[in-house]
Amino acid sequence: MFKAMLGKEFRLVLRDKHALAALFILPAVFILIMSLALKNTFGSTRPMLHYRVVDNDKTTWSAKVVSLLAVSSALDNSRQTTAAPSPAPASGNQFMLTIPRGFAAKMDKAQFDTPVFRLTVAPDVKQEMLTAFKTELTMITLRLQIEKIKDELAGILPDTDRRFANINLTPNNLIRVRFNTMAARKRPTSTQQSVPSWIIFGMFFVVIPMSTIFINERQQNTLLRLRTMNISIPALFAGKIAPYILINQLQVWLMIGVGIFIVPLFGGAALTLGASISGLFMVSFGVSLAAIGTAVLIAVIAGTVEQATTIGGIINILMAAMGGVMVPRFIMPPVMRKIAAFSPMSWGLDGFLDIFLRGLGAQAVLPDSLALAGFGLCLLIIAGMIFKADRKML
Repeated sequence: MFKAMLGKEFRLVLRDKHALAALFILPAVFILIMSLALKNTFGSTRPMLHYRVVDNDKTTWSAKVVSLLAVSSALDNSRQTTAAPSPAPASGNQFMLTIPRGFAAKMDKAQFDTPVFRLTVAPDVKQEMLTAFKTELTMITLRLQIEKIKDELAGILPDTDRRFANINLTPNNLIRVRFNTMAARKRPTSTQQSVPSWIIFGMFFVVIPMSTIFINERQQNTLLRLRTMNISIPALFAGKIAPYILINQLQVWLMIGVGIFIVPLFGGAALTLGASISGLFMVSFGVSLAAIGTAVLIAVIAGTVEQATTIGGIINILMAAMGGVMVPRFIMPPVMRKIAAFSPMSWGLDGFLDIFLRGLGAQAVLPDSLALAGFGLCLLIIAGMIFKADRKML
């Protein structure tokens, strides 16, 4: 009997082409798009800040500022415009730096009682970008001051030029960067960030086929006939859960395959599996139980297919937004990071990132895997209690 129930469930799932598209094609497309869209954000030395300069001083000192800005790898002035200066950054630029008249005089006298630069910023610039640009200007000013001191000491102290020539205040000479748990010279990629996020998001969309099949069977009295055959609620639920666990695992490995083989074909970085296949199975199984538990509870509570898909879609989007799938948690304010800790998608994302990004093993992902499995089982128990108590279900 149980084998027949499994066969029935698989046949019903395979007939629902729209649900299969939501489960397999949609996450694959998201992974491809987001990996390519963000490929220069992670592990890249490309310029992050775009600016233009208006030099109203036109002196040797102001020319040095322009040249020092030009050699910074974090800045890009390729979008300079030859049009007349405007009070706002040109299209595509985030900053417009104005070097006012009298800049050289302030540098000669080292009098900074008033600001030496004027910076106009596009309204959509993030605070951290503004801080980075201001820091770059501060470092350039310090370098110019050191150069001025060197020139003043050259006639007093011998060998001044040689000593100051050895001072190289560039980040690459001062700081050696190595990402924790990653090999030397290795950097995180957008693919390692995107694949776990959209795997989890896609797995939770089992609410669409599960609710459709469950509610249709309830309306057609199929569930009533199964119950009259003395099939217990745990066995009934197990017959519905088992196929979707397999479907979720197929989702996981298909999405991993997209990250490994498809994304590089379009110029993105290939996904690396990490060091623990067993840990990957643990996390994926935990996420699967959490997703299926959510789907079954929604299917039991909802009265129609439309209600189930609407409620399921809203809950999935809210959990994804809270859990760091749509918005990375490291850019959230502290309050939102605390709220994100309550989203099961956040637990699953932590587990997948431990495997893909941090190179950890099964022991590290065990707490998240157990939390996900426990969450899913609790929802299944609640759904079973509601199903048993509500005779309208039968």
